[in-house]
Amino acid sequence: MPRIPFQDLYDEIHRVLAQIGLPEPRAALVARLFAENQRDGIYSHGLNRFSGFVTLLKTGRLDLHADPEKVGGLGAMEQWDGKMGIGLWNAHVAMGLAIELARTHGIGCVGLRNTNHWMRAGAYGLQAAEAGCIGICWANTIPLMPPWGSADVKIGNNPLVIAVPRRDGHLLLDMAMSQFSNGKLEVASRQGKELPIAGGYDRAGNLTRNPGDILASHRPLPIGHWKGSALAVMLDTVAALVSGGLSSHQIGQQTAEYAVSQVFIAINLTALAGKIGINETVNAIVENLHTATPLVAGEAVRYPGEGMLRTRQESLEKGVVVDEAQFAELRAI
Repeated sequence: MPRIPFQDLYDEIHRVLAQIGLPEPRAALVARLFAENQRDGIYSHGLNRFSGFVTLLKTGRLDLHADPEKVGGLGAMEQWDGKMGIGLWNAHVAMGLAIELARTHGIGCVGLRNTNHWMRAGAYGLQAAEAGCIGICWANTIPLMPPWGSADVKIGNNPLVIAVPRRDGHLLLDMAMSQFSNGKLEVASRQGKELPIAGGYDRAGNLTRNPGDILASHRPLPIGHWKGSALAVMLDTVAALVSGGLSSHQIGQQTAEYAVSQVFIAINLTALAGKIGINETVNAIVENLHTATPLVAGEAVRYPGEGMLRTRQESLEKGVVVDEAQFAELRAI
């Protein structure tokens, strides 16, 4: 696939958002997040999702001008209403609020309701890590997979993020509760690729590595089987309670996925251990991982987020990988 300079990709995305009427600074933020997703190899939530996002803006499904509004708070915890605004903007604001609370209280927690898809969840964990905080966040979704022991689609894949700051590259866990997120299934299906391991069931109830068959059956595997299923339920429950918003089964009663609930937590590490102490601890963990003997020659054991950082560096040096059809679609908007 072709590569283009990161700045060119950002400029094209920003051009489209500005023409639609998205005001600054949110047009710049949204353009940066989409471009960075593509830069970091998160193709499921880069150009893959942008044209659909533009359609939501043009049809008025997303409020271009809405800002989240505080509806409650007690000490280090606050509740905010996203007012059906742009999910990326709302999430960025909410994690920023959690970081500010953490600077005052040591920890900050923001529940956000009535918001929309935040695209790449890890972006908001990295936002906290850049501020020297541990970042934890998750969202519920429309029901996308069955609970363990059933074939009925009842629970969301509810992405979970944990980010830890580190001077030489933050640690980042960003995962859906399904073995492969819907976005990754869509990308693999479009490219005609099989999954590296079984990711769900086909319509006949057989485990399969075919992403198209899993999308058609609506039966992705939860991570850890029953454990991932249970974790999805608990994340949904806590998100609905902390935000005062909707749970997955309520979101599923709507015509599409909107008005989701999210939680953002920041822990002020710098106040506890200082930057030097943080780096010493995290570096020791990373160095220990790197001493593990790899099962495949030439493929060293990586810490969470290390592969993403390598892809980012390659993108900045050689250009960002883009799907030719998707980039042509972007330029035609």
